[in-house]
Amino acid sequence: MTLRIVIMGVSGCGKSSVGEGLSARLGIHYRDGDDLHPAANVEKMRAGIPLTDADRWPWLDRVSAVLASEAPVIVGCSALRRAYRDRLSAGAGGPVTFIHLSGSRDLIAGRMATRTGHYMPTSLLDSQFAALEPPGPEEALTIDIDQSLPALIAAIAIHLEGASP
Repeated sequence: MTLRIVIMGVSGCGKSSVGEGLSARLGIHYRDGDDLHPAANVEKMRAGIPLTDADRWPWLDRVSAVLASEAPVIVGCSALRRAYRDRLSAGAGGPVTFIHLSGSRDLIAGRMATRTGHYMPTSLLDSQFAALEPPGPEEALTIDIDQSLPALIAAIAIHLEGASP
């Protein structure tokens, strides 16, 4: 099976760290969805302005193109709403495995407050949670992020290895 994995969740949940760690463990390339945003989206977020669906559609199409052309691949992408996940799946060129990194607002806000070098301000976290439509078990594996990074990566890898034929 050609893996197309999307590490999803609100900003600050650990998509990049988990994606990079899972990439190293599985030997699959990782792409950070933040790098696929059009410059206008980055500027809006940097200014503390939440993205609209109209802002997100071209970005989601870029993420879908990566899933289709670079598989096997892991991509970090918020994929907050079901419609976004459906769009990613439709353009991916094959099945997509969604891994939802789930945590409390307080935990994630604390992590965001200590990270450096990222354009997404903590002030947008509430808009991220407002937009989030948590996936059900038929749509994604949901992992509680209130554990160590190695434990998160191990749990995801075990799930993926068990799902492979």
